[in-house]
Amino acid sequence: MINENMEPILEVTDLTMDFGGLRALDEIGLEVFDGEIVALIGPNGAGKTTFFNCITGIYTPTRGEMLIAPPGKKKEKINGLKPNIVTEKGLARTFQNIRLFPNMTVLENVMIGRHCRSGSGVAGAVFRNRATVNEEREVVSKSYKILEKIGLASFVNEFAKNLPYGAQRRLEIARAMATEPFLLLLDEPAAGMNPQETAELDELIKSIRDEEKISILLIEHDMKLVMSISDRIFVMDYGRKIAQGTPAEIKSNPVVIKAYLGEETDA
Repeated sequence: MINENMEPILEVTDLTMDFGGLRALDEIGLEVFDGEIVALIGPNGAGKTTFFNCITGIYTPTRGEMLIAPPGKKKEKINGLKPNIVTEKGLARTFQNIRLFPNMTVLENVMIGRHCRSGSGVAGAVFRNRATVNEEREVVSKSYKILEKIGLASFVNEFAKNLPYGAQRRLEIARAMATEPFLLLLDEPAAGMNPQETAELDELIKSIRDEEKISILLIEHDMKLVMSISDRIFVMDYGRKIAQGTPAEIKSNPVVIKAYLGEETDA
């Protein structure tokens, strides 16, 4: 549970993003605490993925502050950092549209995620010294262990493109976990999944938080999943935050209901 003395591991204040004359994000504030599963929800076009793109370095926001405080480390600003540096700092993400390497094996896809944690430089790769060989073995071993935890070990040598859709989604999560994040950002992880796959995803996300000690921030349209796993929920509409609270509070919030369902008087 959150107490007043806890420092957020992610703290976003007044985040604003303009594209020409369009304001995609309007002074968004959000925080995630260690050990939380937090959901970011809202209708299509609300600005949720734009928010992810800002905090992961893909976009540079027009205004606002983005701070991280990984467990046991000092708070620091991540505004202006490139995506690979943000990943090295401990924020990893998946994408709404699957971005695997289709002609690489499942194991190789996860090994790529380990790249930001490897120390071998160009010389090591060329001359294949003992340290490089040992590191490669460690990368393979750790990558395989992640696949075991995610439930994909049986696909280890299969090409990513040949996996069932739900397994491809899980592989994206495995690759993100390989970067050793303290915060995992999931962009619509249940999109396109059938009810059985979604139920398995529910359990997977909770196990990542509980067993791997990785906090989660997710964008999701599946409200059953959101209400089942979230500690807190932030709601966006037209680039603004319109509500935040526990699942029970959000479920009964009239502003949220209006944003999702509309009212006859709006027609």
